[in-house]
Amino acid sequence: MPDDSDSQELISGGHLVAKALKAEGVDRIYTLCGGHIIDIYDGCVDEGIDVIDVRHEQVAAHAADGYSRITGKPGCAVVTAGPGTTDAVTGVANAFRAESPMLLIGGQGAHTQHKMGSLQDLPHVDMMAPITKFAATVPDTARAADMVSMAFRECYHGAPGPSFLEIPRDVLDAKVPVGKARVPQAGQYRASTRAAGDPEAVERLADLLVHAEKPAILLGSQVWTTRATDAATELVRTLNVPAYMNGAGRGTLPPGDPHHFQLSRRYAFANADLIVIVGTPFDFRMGYGKRLSPTATVVQIDLDYRTVGKNRDIDLGIVGDAGLILKSVGESASGRLNGGSVKRKGWLEELRTAEQTAIDKRLPHLKSDASPIHPYRLVSEINDFLTEDSIYIGDGGDIVTFSGQVVQPRSPGHWMDPGPLGTLGVGVPFVLAAKQARPDKEVVALFGDGAFSLTGWDFETLVRYRLPFVGIVGNNSSMNQIRYGQKAKYGDERERVGNTLGDVQYDKFAQMLGGYGEEVRDPADIAPALRRARESGLPSLINVWLDPDVYAPGTMNQTMYK
Repeated sequence: MPDDSDSQELISGGHLVAKALKAEGVDRIYTLCGGHIIDIYDGCVDEGIDVIDVRHEQVAAHAADGYSRITGKPGCAVVTAGPGTTDAVTGVANAFRAESPMLLIGGQGAHTQHKMGSLQDLPHVDMMAPITKFAATVPDTARAADMVSMAFRECYHGAPGPSFLEIPRDVLDAKVPVGKARVPQAGQYRASTRAAGDPEAVERLADLLVHAEKPAILLGSQVWTTRATDAATELVRTLNVPAYMNGAGRGTLPPGDPHHFQLSRRYAFANADLIVIVGTPFDFRMGYGKRLSPTATVVQIDLDYRTVGKNRDIDLGIVGDAGLILKSVGESASGRLNGGSVKRKGWLEELRTAEQTAIDKRLPHLKSDASPIHPYRLVSEINDFLTEDSIYIGDGGDIVTFSGQVVQPRSPGHWMDPGPLGTLGVGVPFVLAAKQARPDKEVVALFGDGAFSLTGWDFETLVRYRLPFVGIVGNNSSMNQIRYGQKAKYGDERERVGNTLGDVQYDKFAQMLGGYGEEVRDPADIAPALRRARESGLPSLINVWLDPDVYAPGTMNQTMYK
């Protein structure tokens, strides 16, 4: 029990918030300053939490999302009321669709000015509720730390996601006796969320895998979220199962692994007799489940009960932690193989042939010497440039669609894209988060010129914090993914409506802000420019002029244009 002197010590709401952040393991907040929130800054100084200031609140929210993805710990962004909070909405929405646990704290006018028209007053909670797992107002200073912990707890309920708290200015600035405030202790207010799945369902999946002749598995983002890399790798190697990866699941198996497949997924899903989908919903990326063979046995594993069987019937659904489930399935099946996995050699060879056919089809473009530069040549050069320690970030439409077919991260957790919301502008904030979380890693980011424009001014933040990275702008002076749809739907005479950008020299933009910049028009100059950017030790932008009249196959196959 605290003595009377301890209980009478006063503490402000902002300092209680900082104590709760510290208990959750938050070591930095991303923010843009505002008068409503400065007491949180003061508390963070006392708790040793870094305050990382950016130029736009969308960047703060995206960085908190990115920091969570890289570290496995929840990220936190702190923004002021009104436009500060609304600017962050896109970052929160992106984290919501990507199942990324983060907390956004927004300011609010004082309780005493409620409904009086205080500065920057908006109904933040009502706005945030549909795109968060938890959204609430802190009603009293003594509840500040408690509600921060409550918000973090909700981030991990089922599939992870973001939470939002607004804190009125008088609640944040007021002081209460320490004894009146509940300050949850680290590790003592959240249960483990690692559910192992229904044992009978796990046993049934093991049996299906043992007897399948043509199995295939898709390892989605939840494989990385649950840090299931080892379990997934052991399963596919032990049972001789071809594996495809998407989202943050990319890199689970390294390029060159005999079970790593990338370009034959459509063929595999059309011909497999057993398809196991791990941590990926049947959304637009999966053709809403229609791309799977109607005669295949389909199994879905997911953290969220609501995702299993959504948009498509399945034969077996298992809700729980991908790592625990895959480990249990592997252990159950390993003693019952009886040579069954050996019989799949022909299936893997069939898929490898389909894979090589796809590679051969695009090989001339991957090596193209054309100028303007073919996008396949650019992403091929980037793939060759990556090392075991390169975290790759894709931010764009058409150019990132090209890269998804070619770029292969060498290790798990080394691929970052927006996720299913398809948000442009995540690149610079993801670079900020990734380089701060893993300063030992090289960060390589590919931007579309349209995507970079949305949050590009925070390139200065990277310079200010001395965070070197290799940035590439695939520049075709167009929002080309949309342009293709307009061309296909309305014809050549109307393909240039609302989608054409100026010829911006992003290399000079980087130089102006104190980074390294270089322009590339000849494909032979791509690799040397990338090496010079790496050696510069600065934030960099290599401005690569691309052929604007070439579109990615994924762009041309989008269902919205059909």
